[in-house]
Amino acid sequence: MTLHGRLLRRQLATSRRQSAIFVLCVALSIVTLVSLAGFGRSVHTSMLRDARALHGGDVIVKSHSPLSPGLTAAVERIVGTGRAESARIQEFYSIVRPETREDSLLAHIKAVEPGYPFYGAVALASGRPFRQVLAPGSVIAEQTLLDRLGLRVGDRLRLGDATLTVRDLVTQEPDRPVDVFSLGPRLFVAAADLPSLGLVGQGSRVNHTILLKVANPKDTDRIASELRKSSLGDRERVNTYRTAESRVKRFFDNFLFFLNLIGIFTLLLAGIGIQSSLAAYLAEQRESIAVMKALGATGRFLVAHYVAVASVLGAAGTALGIGASFLLQGVLPELFRGLLPATVEFRIAAPAVAEGLVLGFLTVTLFTLLPLWQLREVKPHAIFGKEEEPTARSRPVWVTAGGVVLFFLAMVLWKVEELKSGLYFVLGVAGLILLSLAGTEAVLRLLRKARPRRLAARQALRGLFRPRSATRPIIVTLTAALAVIFAITLVERNLDASFIRSYPADAPNLFFIDIQPGQKDAFSRALGMPAFFHAIIRGTVTAINGQAIDREAERRKRGDNLSREFNLTYRDTLLEDERIIAGKSLFRPDWRGVQVSVLDTVVEMSPMQVGDVITFRIQGVPVEAKISSIRTRTRAAVQPYFYFVFPPEVLRDAPQTLFTAVRVEKHGIAPLQNRIAARFPNVSIFDLTETVAVFARVMGRLSVIVRFFTLFSVVAGALIIVSSIIATRQARLREAVYFTILGARGRFVLSVFALENLIIGGVSGLLALGLAQTASWIVCTRVLDVSWHPFPVESIALVAATVALVVAVGLGASLSIIRKKPVVFLREQAEE
Repeated sequence: MTLHGRLLRRQLATSRRQSAIFVLCVALSIVTLVSLAGFGRSVHTSMLRDARALHGGDVIVKSHSPLSPGLTAAVERIVGTGRAESARIQEFYSIVRPETREDSLLAHIKAVEPGYPFYGAVALASGRPFRQVLAPGSVIAEQTLLDRLGLRVGDRLRLGDATLTVRDLVTQEPDRPVDVFSLGPRLFVAAADLPSLGLVGQGSRVNHTILLKVANPKDTDRIASELRKSSLGDRERVNTYRTAESRVKRFFDNFLFFLNLIGIFTLLLAGIGIQSSLAAYLAEQRESIAVMKALGATGRFLVAHYVAVASVLGAAGTALGIGASFLLQGVLPELFRGLLPATVEFRIAAPAVAEGLVLGFLTVTLFTLLPLWQLREVKPHAIFGKEEEPTARSRPVWVTAGGVVLFFLAMVLWKVEELKSGLYFVLGVAGLILLSLAGTEAVLRLLRKARPRRLAARQALRGLFRPRSATRPIIVTLTAALAVIFAITLVERNLDASFIRSYPADAPNLFFIDIQPGQKDAFSRALGMPAFFHAIIRGTVTAINGQAIDREAERRKRGDNLSREFNLTYRDTLLEDERIIAGKSLFRPDWRGVQVSVLDTVVEMSPMQVGDVITFRIQGVPVEAKISSIRTRTRAAVQPYFYFVFPPEVLRDAPQTLFTAVRVEKHGIAPLQNRIAARFPNVSIFDLTETVAVFARVMGRLSVIVRFFTLFSVVAGALIIVSSIIATRQARLREAVYFTILGARGRFVLSVFALENLIIGGVSGLLALGLAQTASWIVCTRVLDVSWHPFPVESIALVAATVALVVAVGLGASLSIIRKKPVVFLREQAEE
């Protein structure tokens, strides 16, 4: 043990730079996942602690349509017996206008009864109590609404058929969802004013909520159970504050899910850095290892010694990673500002620290296994400087590769907790790594054969293949990491080009929803332009081929699912942007009974095919329909579409509303909105250009967060570059000295090293760009249904930034080599 201790201290002291690289790679491998784990626990703990305030009540009843008589009666019975208090909330979108001007704005209306909120508080700019300010005839608005309409507190505005006075400004709501996703600024209205507004009627698109404050907290679950028995399970949800999911929680869970995938990706690339840096460290020690073997050291002694070295460095890296995770907690709140409630407290709890310790141990163990095993292959004759490259097809290599794959899969399943999503992610990352590796191999083979005329270029190419260099892992790591960043950037640019800077010329930009059938003719005249009206009938899916839908399991799915209420329609023709991919025609004239055509998106939610039977509940009536065809869409997603289409004779007589979408030039949007809002206050009007702009701002914020975490992967590549330069320091020094002795100037030596790094950066950037362009094309054309553009200027800028980064890092690590005087180097060699 004494011998091991002395050797350990001496080797760590003589290889400080390579040891530092190893420590940083270990820290990098765990910092993202540990900080996200602590961050996630902080958010979930805060939401659980403030659950009553986040929902505003003990029991929460929600529905997208008017509450059923049975559920309403059950609520009244519980309130009537004094077991609870209730407050109704109705939320919808509508156009608001100043009293004396023609400006208009889409606002998110929230009509509340006096009891709201039972928990938490609505903070007003004046500091006055919310319940005292929101009296009939008054409204409370967000500052954004007043700014955009040029109003002040005390001014009057028109909402529907009524004129109301702005009494105050709202600064914070306890139960506000993620505010950046709201399509319009908030406007509070007293529930007593709803009848005079004329905005809510049969078929109106309104979210209905009842909050209950239970007199005896022990009765909360019992009351929720009673209400649940009286509700329509397919469209009415009853939860307690403990079981209800807020929009902010769903948003955070989904986004944290994606960030964890980025963290696991960083872990994998940092693991490559750990392996490369340890291999470089052992390469530096190669002659010392050969001497120890010549003096009788056994393979077991050497492996045990360098396991101790890796353990010490791994422990230091783990501690550094956990410490950096604590520091990162100060950055995350700023990154997520506006996306999470202000009451969330950010801190890393003990479970996250324990998770970091376990993760650090497993990462170091797995990624140091191969370099430590290859110590056995070092022979005593390595004292004379003979290099032996380990075979890439040996059993340890395959065992290590298998261990990495299993570890990676286990990490994904642990963090993602969804087998299907986890497997897709593993396959995607594996494909990315393999494509990066294949591209790297192909380019390196071409470069090995290249014979440029310039001497500096020839020497730079030779430098790529010098012994102990990590050219291959450097390029693979940088390519994989940069491909993700480039792809995100290109998709964001395509979305911006398609919707923000140049909204599609043939796409409708004004949507009119909740038109009553009796208003159709008058609405058409007021619209003043041709329009196709789509019927909307609300319904839910209850079973497929007789198997009931598990609504709770469906709600747990990420993305769209069959648990929600759908908009159904009827027609007997395809839309211009639709085509049939399964089935002979939209409906089969030779089939009897009810038929339905489904969009291929539905098939992605749950496997189904032509001939299967779907059971719907439409206006409380069960309807069984056989799938006659499966449709797909051929154009951008801004066109109206429906998941389920029935023959006209099936739903023509059902209670319904209509909607239409038209294209209006920008200067004509406000006058048309005002004209329609004045004559048809019940009709909801959505300006898609404004809606897309809102989501563009959100996506911009989210992409900044994703890039922030993805940059850790790029840092892993930079660390491998530095590690490779340190590992090949002696060879580089020898080359620089020989160049100088043979008459080369310092500028020549600098150009050789710069060209070497320029080649690495250029190859990595171009390979990453090729993968990113392919990925962005697939995402844009196959997933988002938007036009795709390569954006050559931005692409060149991304590659140039990559080259600049690699050259800067490479030259920075090589400065001490370039500045070394030949006489000093030769004297050192002579002394050795």
